[in-house]
Amino acid sequence: MSRPQCPRCIRPVDRCLCALIPSLPSRTRLLILQHPSEVRHALNTARLAALGLRNVQLLVGEVFEQLDTHLQQPGYQPYLLFPGEHAQPLAAMAATAATQPMLLVVPDGTWRKARKLLHLNPAVSALPRVVLAAGLQSRYRLRKAPMPGALSTIEAIVEALNTLEAPARFDALLKPFDALIEGQIEAMGEQTFQRNHGREVSG
Repeated sequence: MSRPQCPRCIRPVDRCLCALIPSLPSRTRLLILQHPSEVRHALNTARLAALGLRNVQLLVGEVFEQLDTHLQQPGYQPYLLFPGEHAQPLAAMAATAATQPMLLVVPDGTWRKARKLLHLNPAVSALPRVVLAAGLQSRYRLRKAPMPGALSTIEAIVEALNTLEAPARFDALLKPFDALIEGQIEAMGEQTFQRNHGREVSG
């Protein structure tokens, strides 16, 4: 029998994260494009980000119909948060974003699936691209990063907002993320965690 779930955070009721989820305003608007395979993922950080921010929209799918209506938001300049040729460092855009708020499009999925989303949605792929600073390290201790600087979706969003809207901080978004990780470590047991992940943590 499956455990009862919280309808909001989709976690088991006894592991509900809602008390830790903030409600943060932001000048930047977020559009998260989530691959369907991520919806039931145990670590659905895109959903946590969507619940914790006010100026955000989360769309689930592979091919997004009428995407122009989501990208052409009055008063916002759209950018894609994803590596690519001619991608600009996000920090270099902070001054511009202060006068012209940014609509930041964030693909959510594995790197392979995120690239597929961009391929299937040319309007997104054609957007000017921005990237986070190099050398960032994920707090997700249960998964080895596929490449240096790879972050979970919620970590990337927090880093982006902290960069664009300094001195405002959005670290409160990471509280439910940290609790989720701690719960997974607790469930597997400390010895299993150290055996399978301890070496990665110490690095």
